[in-house]
Amino acid sequence: MKYVVMVSHGTFAPGLHSAVQMMTGPREDVLDTSLLPDMSADTFQENFRKLVKVIKPEDEIILLADILSGSPFTKALEVLAQNDMLPNTIVLAGMNMPMALTAVLMKDNIDDRKALVETILSEGKNGLLEFTTADDSASEEDI
Repeated sequence: MKYVVMVSHGTFAPGLHSAVQMMTGPREDVLDTSLLPDMSADTFQENFRKLVKVIKPEDEIILLADILSGSPFTKALEVLAQNDMLPNTIVLAGMNMPMALTAVLMKDNIDDRKALVETILSEGKNGLLEFTTADDSASEEDI
């Protein structure tokens, strides 16, 4: 099985998981945990260790983190390394909704690891844009 595992500071990962779930329905292959205020990095790491216990050695993981090199990112990688899970893990930082949704929906449809990473990152980047509206001062002739 391929899992998408989201980690973050605050409640970003659980919130993003909830938003993705609204679009995909409940899924047992999407997991999350977060480093909450007043929580030590060691407590987060133990929570992550418990979270990934359901993942078997032959399973694959797409780890999505809020920021590169933050405590959730580094502590999750430590656990994955200790459990020899890194070889079967794609690690991506800077997660957003298009990225998470694409990871969940495409992970079982694209077998080529490089193509999967490119697709996820592309959708994440394409989701970043400025939306502009028509100028309110435009005359009716301009509209």
